[in-house]
Amino acid sequence: MNKSQKKDLARIIIAGCMFAVLMILEHTGTLPELPAEGYNWLGLGMFLVPYVIIAYDVVFAAARNIRHGRVFDENFLMLIATVGAFVVGEFSEGVAVMLFYQVGELFQDIAVNRSRQSIKDLMDITPEYANIEKDGVIEQVDPDDVEIGTMIVVKPGEKIPIDGIVRKGESMVDTASLTGESVPRKAKAGDEVISGCVNQNSTLYVETTKMYEDSTVYKILELVENAGSKKANAEKFITKFAKYYTPIVVFAALAIFLIPSFITGNWFEWLTRACTFLVVSCPCALVISVPMGFFGGIGVASREGILIKGGNYLEAAAKLGIVVFDKTGTLTQGVFKITEISPENGFTENELLETAAYAEQMSNHPIAESIKNAHLQAGGNIDLSLLKENNEVSGHGIEAVLMDEKILAGNAKLMNKNGIEFEEKTTGGTVCYVAKGGKYMGHIIISDVVKEEASEAISNLKEMGVSETVMLTGDRKAAGEEVAGKLGLDKVYTDLLPQDKVSKVEELLNTKDPSKNLAFVGDGINDTPVLARSDIGFAMGGIGSDAAIEAADIVIMDDDIRKIAKTMKISKTTLGIVKQNITIALVVKLGIIILSALGLANMWIAVFGDVGVAIVCILNAMRILSKRRKY
Repeated sequence: MNKSQKKDLARIIIAGCMFAVLMILEHTGTLPELPAEGYNWLGLGMFLVPYVIIAYDVVFAAARNIRHGRVFDENFLMLIATVGAFVVGEFSEGVAVMLFYQVGELFQDIAVNRSRQSIKDLMDITPEYANIEKDGVIEQVDPDDVEIGTMIVVKPGEKIPIDGIVRKGESMVDTASLTGESVPRKAKAGDEVISGCVNQNSTLYVETTKMYEDSTVYKILELVENAGSKKANAEKFITKFAKYYTPIVVFAALAIFLIPSFITGNWFEWLTRACTFLVVSCPCALVISVPMGFFGGIGVASREGILIKGGNYLEAAAKLGIVVFDKTGTLTQGVFKITEISPENGFTENELLETAAYAEQMSNHPIAESIKNAHLQAGGNIDLSLLKENNEVSGHGIEAVLMDEKILAGNAKLMNKNGIEFEEKTTGGTVCYVAKGGKYMGHIIISDVVKEEASEAISNLKEMGVSETVMLTGDRKAAGEEVAGKLGLDKVYTDLLPQDKVSKVEELLNTKDPSKNLAFVGDGINDTPVLARSDIGFAMGGIGSDAAIEAADIVIMDDDIRKIAKTMKISKTTLGIVKQNITIALVVKLGIIILSALGLANMWIAVFGDVGVAIVCILNAMRILSKRRKY
């Protein structure tokens, strides 16, 4: 509880105690004798004391708003309702209305602060300084002043201030504040590390690869700070509703007071009814509990390592009907590994792998790197003096000369071009055929490894109500269909260029159920147009490009695609709570409004209809923040 809340609580206790004493004295008959006729000025004076203590901020707020032309708000409603109660001599009701209203406001303030706590925790990742070593002395500088390529020193317990690559040292890095992962990751020389993570046990020397304003922590803070500006449809409805609702209520109360009073002449009776009507009509339950529900949902998602850029995207995630995936780096690891080595014609696996590694020595293609790494891991060596020639044949592969023998490593076209007899393989991976001295040695299959969690992620989406899962890839048909078959995807489109992916998403958008949304999940810079075009764009924040994260609506910080289904669950829970609050508030208030207009409800019932319902709705909205709730 902050200082302002403690001050409000003290006011409530003081005014509440004074009010309780007056009520006891009034009901035990120990108050001074009151005049039998005329206005009870003594009672007014006594009850005005606790009223002024509890209501002065509401009075000032209403006066300030009226001065600025903003007449119709909840402060104005409370003021005229309680003043009306004092006018008709209902002093205890007037004080009670304001007292319980302030109790509700305090409760609401505490609840909103709690709903923001998850996001406040995330804001703690902001680095205060960066350490730079100069002449053997470590200086603390502003992260904004650190240039790309600077060597920074990150001591144990400190936050990594800027994205970079570890050049020296080895340590465990806590990524929980960014990704929601409870298990720290090991960071060693050559590894990339992102800002906002906490170095745990050893000093790391990190060479920065970005300016601070381009680093992960800065972009995350920007996303979180701007999230509140993009309201969900339900929030927009409540804002618009309150704008028109409040003046309608004021004029309706005026009509309830004036019209019957002129007819019956019973001014006090109808003023009481009008004041009761005003109290119960206050829209605080809706105005606070609905935005609080969405803010709580965004906070819970951030706690899980899911950054949602606005309430509108959180709302849209509940209605996902089609989820479209990019393949490489999203459903697969984006890391090519050898999955099969098949020697033929008397050659061994080592001979086949070694020949292919020599052929690929001058290439930096991911497939070439996977072959070279596999050869080194198998204990093989490369003597470049034995390699006489090495030429890349565009669209075919490599032709080289190794110890006066011509070697070939590439696709079927290369074998056919050189008259090599071989059997072409049909597989989902990339096949590298190898020949030496005009003799076929065999083939090596290199595949992009499917993420371990990908199959579970697809299954979870189906359970959450997604009707269609689609994969778009630039890979060959066989490779795409193999991955789709392993994961149980509904459709796969292969051999696509970036512009083809946009066309496919457009086609799916035009044919989908209008009540459902389409999400695209990607990580690369070539996914940016598709992320922007889809109803909701999910970007992989850990390995995703800056452009993809910028274009996306929701960022998954640890690249775990199972969190798409988790986002849907958080969204559906949030929407369910918001709908419950709207229903509770409208039904209860409408019932008491009708009763008050008919003279069947007094101020005490009106207090329940306002403050009581607001507290019920706030408690309901806070359920989403429960740490016992699993998503």
